[in-house]
Amino acid sequence: MQEEFEEQHEDQEELYEHYKFVADPGQVVVLVDKFLMDRMPNTSRNKVQNAAKNGNVVVNGQKVKQNYKVKPSDEVSIVLPYPIREIELVAEDIPLEIHYEDDTVIVVNKESNMVVHPGYGNYRGTLVNALVYHFDQLPTKTDDYYGRPGLVHRLDKHTTGLMVIAKTEYALTHLAQQFYDRSTERRYWALVWGDVKEDEGTITGNLGRSLQNRKLMTVFPEGDYGKHAVTHYKVLKRYGYVTLVECKLETGRTHQIRAHMKCIGHPLFHDLEYGGDRILKGTTYTKYKQFIENCFDLLDGQALHAKTLGFEHPKTKEFLRFDSQLPSGFQAVLQKWETYIDHAKD
Repeated sequence: MQEEFEEQHEDQEELYEHYKFVADPGQVVVLVDKFLMDRMPNTSRNKVQNAAKNGNVVVNGQKVKQNYKVKPSDEVSIVLPYPIREIELVAEDIPLEIHYEDDTVIVVNKESNMVVHPGYGNYRGTLVNALVYHFDQLPTKTDDYYGRPGLVHRLDKHTTGLMVIAKTEYALTHLAQQFYDRSTERRYWALVWGDVKEDEGTITGNLGRSLQNRKLMTVFPEGDYGKHAVTHYKVLKRYGYVTLVECKLETGRTHQIRAHMKCIGHPLFHDLEYGGDRILKGTTYTKYKQFIENCFDLLDGQALHAKTLGFEHPKTKEFLRFDSQLPSGFQAVLQKWETYIDHAKD
């Protein structure tokens, strides 16, 4: 059961679920929250009503409020955040780099080598463990506060950068809808192997679990297997054997940037799972090999950072946009490449 739960949640970076139901021709007229609760397991009325308030309940293509009465043959859909895992959330005093916080949301800059949420093999030391401790120490809590970090997206263990976490049920549902609608802004910086030919481009390809290794994602031809995924990229700096690119996500699938960049022949620098942890471009000189090893030593894993994050504030409706600095290891690697190409010119 635990492994099934892990797979279900890791199949997409956004942690939301989408239900759709069609009322029978003989359906008795009933309030939409009652209609949905009768068909969705382990869902509270409050959760459904919050979804309706946020515009997450749609009937026949139109957003409806919780007092809407479902009629025969109505098509009803709802977007909800996934429920909290059935794992005890232990508070741990782990330092957090907080970019923004109010009574509704918190934006943190996740460090490398940190798993986002507890799961199989990672029950302690996660971002969620740190957030539970942080929330427990807050002097005041609003009426809507529900005491658990509300995740609507995640970052891989070695990916650094910005994440937004909901502090209320209402915010959790509101943010889940934004990620589902793709109305958030997410920009990543990645160092990839090779000299990317085009200054900018778009990678489109269904992403699904590899048939050889289920821990990895693979790009499949358009069809029934995998989920539609789109990544836009732009070259920021060329270093000859590697390239710094900015990636803008149109969708948010598991390992999307890592799998998409590998698909076009440019695996991420020092990506331990996707083949970027060996020399793929460059010379055969021993000095160059040592240079690459020195760069690898500065990184825990792939050189990927969630640099920019934008979303509509669930309460104020203001669009907030945050930017973050590259972590020190990533910066140091770029500086080494700057020095390398300067010497190559001499």
